[in-house]
Formats: sequence, structure tokens, C-alpha cells
Amino acid sequence: MNIALLAHDKKKELMVQFCTAYKSILARHNIYATATTGRLVAEATGLPITLFLAHNQGGHQQVDARIAYDEIDLVFMFPDPDNRLNYAEQQVIETLCQCDKHNVPVATNLASAEMLILGLQRGDLDWREMVRHKRSI
Repeated sequence: MNIALLAHDKKKELMVQFCTAYKSILARHNIYATATTGRLVAEATGLPITLFLAHNQGGHQQVDARIAYDEIDLVFMFPDPDNRLNYAEQQVIETLCQCDKHNVPVATNLASAEMLILGLQRGDLDWREMVRHKRSI
């Protein structure tokens, strides 16, 4: 599975803690992340992570494009709910819309992230592989 990680500044430490806790599950998958989030997670966990641009340089849009091309199967996105900057809210909404449009499971908080990661471990998300394979034929 191809998994994308995105976290706003105030949520980056939470993302690092989440990835550290579930390192053994994440290690079996391809991980992609925006630059700072990916670097912090890689340093803390040792996981190989493909880095996109920084969030403010278009990294969010790179993730959205890969979702649109069915190259991302699962998104862990921890936005800062207190961040009222228009562009940050709009980017979160755009990613959520892309996930909805392309049936990509997305978690936006720790509770939903834990449910998805445990489902991933059980094989509950294996259907994504079939969807991607069917579209490539």
C-alpha cells in the first residue's frame, strides 16, 4: 500500500508519535510525506519515506495529484483545527475531496488513524490493491 502522511506544524509531533507506535505496520508499506513531516518521521523511526515538497511549496498538491491518479491508498492527515488560515483550511478540504472522489480512506485525527492502521494490519484495506490493479488494466 502507498500511504501519505501530512501534518500541520502543531500536529507534527503527534504524527511522529503515531508513526513510532505503529512502525512495524508502516514498515511493510510505501510511505510518502510532505518534506518536514517526512523528515521528522524518518529521523524518529528509521522508516524509508519518499519526500514531497514542503507543505507551503506545493507538497499538499503533490499528494492530492497522486490521490487523483490512484497512486495513494491511504492518507493520515493531522490538521490543526485551530488554524484558521484560509489557505490551510482550503488545502485540507481539497485533500478530503480528493479522498472522497477516489475512495481513499483518510484519517484526520488520532482515533480514526488508529482504526485505519489496525484495519490495515488485519488486511481490511486490501481491496485498494484490487481497485488499483483493475484501473491499470
